[in-house]
Amino acid sequence: MKIYLAGPEVFFPDADELGARKKQICEKYGFTGLFPLDTQIAPAATASATGFLISHENEQLIRACDLVIANLTPFRGASADVGTVYEIGLARGMGKPIHGYTNDPELYHSRLNALFGSGTEQPQGQLCDSDGLKIEEFDLRDNLMIDGGIHASGGHFIAAQKKAAITETAAFEKILIRLSR
Repeated sequence: MKIYLAGPEVFFPDADELGARKKQICEKYGFTGLFPLDTQIAPAATASATGFLISHENEQLIRACDLVIANLTPFRGASADVGTVYEIGLARGMGKPIHGYTNDPELYHSRLNALFGSGTEQPQGQLCDSDGLKIEEFDLRDNLMIDGGIHASGGHFIAAQKKAAITETAAFEKILIRLSR
């Protein structure tokens, strides 16, 4: 079974090493991991053309996989990496099972409130940010569409018990253990 390994690890200086480690963990449980950097892209004439090539190749890897496991630990904000979210949306549209994990045990509304909250509530008692916009309070790990898509695909969304580095793989491995049963 082939698993697309979505997540922000591709932005780290040791991305190849992180991908190799996750692929090794997949092999330990009898799976083949497909990491976004597995494709060989020759630089195109422009930076945007190179970006489009990378996008195309990553979509091809998602098409070739049986399921997706996404690192949805908050990245550059209160939510998951936007590219990773796109990838799980694409997989959901293809009818593939999606599993996710986060190394931040805080619920989404708590992270939003900590980063953007005004400390005030609207008359109905709902939290709002400093611009007076509602903060969704559904006791979910991330935006309701992310959690909802994982749930609807039959997947699991696992959270670490305590905050860990974005590259920590314990929650990732828990998903593989479940899948190998």
